[in-house]
Amino acid sequence: MAIPGNLLSATTSEVDPNTSGWTSKLNCTLSKGTGGRVGDGCLIVKSVAAGEVQARTVSSYPVTAGTVYQVFADAAGLAPERIGIRWLTATGTEISITWSLVTTAAYSGWHRVGVAGMAPAGATQAQVLLSSTETGAAVNHYWENVYLGLPIRTTGNLFGFGTESSEIDASGWTAEVNASVSRQVPIALWAVDNYLGGAHTIAVTATGAGNAAAVSVDRPTVTPGTDYLAYTYLNPPTLAADCWIELRFYDANGNQISASRGSLVSPPPGSGWYRQRASGIAPANAATCGVAAGVNGASAGQVLRLESVVVTVAPSAQAGTVLPYADGAFEQGIAGWTRPSGVAVIARSTPWGLASYDGSYSMSVTSATATASVVRSARFTTPGGVGTSYRAQILASLGAGSWTVNIKVRWYDAANVDLGTTGGTTYGFPGAGWYAMSTDASVPATATQGAIELTLTAGATSSVMYVDWVALWQTLPLTAVTAVDDTASITLTLRELPVGQSISVYRVGTDGVRTLVRGPNGLLDKEPITSDLMIVEDYEAPLGALLYYRIELWPDGATSPITRTSDTVTITAGDPNWAWLKDPGAPQRNRRFLISKPPDWQRPIEQSVHRVKGRRNAVTLSGVRGGLEGDLALWTQTDEERAGLHWLLDSGNVLLWQAAPGMGVADMYVTVAQATEARVGGTAMEPWRAWTLPLTETDMPVTTGLGGSAGRTWQDVAAEFDTWAGLLTTYASWEGVLLDRRLG
Repeated sequence: MAIPGNLLSATTSEVDPNTSGWTSKLNCTLSKGTGGRVGDGCLIVKSVAAGEVQARTVSSYPVTAGTVYQVFADAAGLAPERIGIRWLTATGTEISITWSLVTTAAYSGWHRVGVAGMAPAGATQAQVLLSSTETGAAVNHYWENVYLGLPIRTTGNLFGFGTESSEIDASGWTAEVNASVSRQVPIALWAVDNYLGGAHTIAVTATGAGNAAAVSVDRPTVTPGTDYLAYTYLNPPTLAADCWIELRFYDANGNQISASRGSLVSPPPGSGWYRQRASGIAPANAATCGVAAGVNGASAGQVLRLESVVVTVAPSAQAGTVLPYADGAFEQGIAGWTRPSGVAVIARSTPWGLASYDGSYSMSVTSATATASVVRSARFTTPGGVGTSYRAQILASLGAGSWTVNIKVRWYDAANVDLGTTGGTTYGFPGAGWYAMSTDASVPATATQGAIELTLTAGATSSVMYVDWVALWQTLPLTAVTAVDDTASITLTLRELPVGQSISVYRVGTDGVRTLVRGPNGLLDKEPITSDLMIVEDYEAPLGALLYYRIELWPDGATSPITRTSDTVTITAGDPNWAWLKDPGAPQRNRRFLISKPPDWQRPIEQSVHRVKGRRNAVTLSGVRGGLEGDLALWTQTDEERAGLHWLLDSGNVLLWQAAPGMGVADMYVTVAQATEARVGGTAMEPWRAWTLPLTETDMPVTTGLGGSAGRTWQDVAAEFDTWAGLLTTYASWEGVLLDRRLG
């Protein structure tokens, strides 16, 4: 499997089918081994004599001075190792080497090593160096799954790469109490395709007995009222250690105003790495946030390690849910949940990873007797009012015994007066696994708040069940369509999609013809569903035509889909003297222009005429007649229109020409040859231009995805670049910033 963004070839990275991407640099011979993580091959670096051995890539790879690059690999051997980036000039002269720290121990199984650093001034090329110090001759060290490229970071992380990964240095962190902060490279056994799992970790070392903690120096901005999630991998010093992560909010003056702590349950399953989460809603006066981590009751010298630290907007179990992450996911406790009646005991599940649908924990419900108990969430504001309906849903799993689950919604007015419950659906557990249990509840008059209420009846003594990924949301249409006349597009909103299944989306006209709709990765033809909410913007829908959408949902392994259909919708055609030119892959380029003269079409054909001696008629050999070709004449009336047409034509992409119905031209995908921009007379300041665009009909592009990087925001840019100058040396245009298309 190729690592996204890897500058190394597959042969060099995976050492399959040979070792041609590598050469000896110091005290070693190279050969191909077996038992690799990506395919069977791996690189064997065999020492010639005791001492350091080094291997390097045969090729040098282009880099840009001032840009941060990352390298990592999986290694196995009898000695500790390190990895480095060797920076070279254009003539191949070594400038310097950015070395990782040496691993804290040797390990004969596959483990991760890596480092990141900024290319120094004068560097135009880089090589990967692999190094270990062996105790004798003919000792093998194994390498595989090697990456060199731009930093791989978590999309949406408010922290920059340096703070998230600590692959560069430890400058993103500082000691807060009874601690020192450094970097270490312990043995970490990340999955082969976990490219976010690095090598260097932040080590928080207790300087004396007592509580020890470190805090991030990085303070990204936040939006008040937004629910945020912080998470990291924790490596506790002992099985009895009380370790935690804390999400903190600060005001504009840097004063801490709130904190939410998530403690790693003790004891964890072992001495490895465990992801711990903490979430919280930014207070009204919050300006920035940070993360702290620590261990309570530490002994002097004990070390808590952190890896992959992320702060992001908290995910939700369902689009539109009114429950914050803490109350729906139970990662830092049971939040506002209570047991108003019965004998059941509710708590966060233990140990780490025992039972969860999302994250590492759930809410456990334990009943010592075969009786009913009521378990209720906190109250949450439910906009919409009387006449609307809400859906409550939990995911539940059977732990022991048996249970009957009834789910309903209890309502309250603005003064917190109890208005009773509506809804009410009863479930049992059909078997092992996680099951969705939901009910629809109408909102009574004067209700402004709602709480999920569960009546849980144990069918046996010592029964246990788990609840996770809870949501309460207003039930909106599953499928909604809206015509956006300003952009000549249709917005299709799909709700409550089954994550993990696949989806196909068709546009259907009055003639019954189905056409696949374009998504981020190309046409939406059995694309994996990654979110319960999908918004599709269809810029290729015809103008002035009645149409609807057919949605096919494909469960894994299914031979027939579950279908939905939308209401009908029509884009207003507008003035017939105007037509649209659209870029299917980059709708931000789309423009509407005043047409001067439609094309006089030609349909070229390749023919050869052979006149046979003695025959009256020639023999003609013909190919297939081609599509339409002709010159489209149009006007641009302003400098802004003219610049827009230039931008549209710059890419050379296939375009979609759409005219109003009745103009004798069907929607057509075209390529544009050499375009002519002519002045129309008058003064030099006259903005009108007459354009001639030579069009050639072509097929619809099927692999082109709708432009844009999914999830990319200005926060992702701000997390990577401290100044505007950094953008200028990295991107050629604002479009490059939007799509993350970097120079070089």
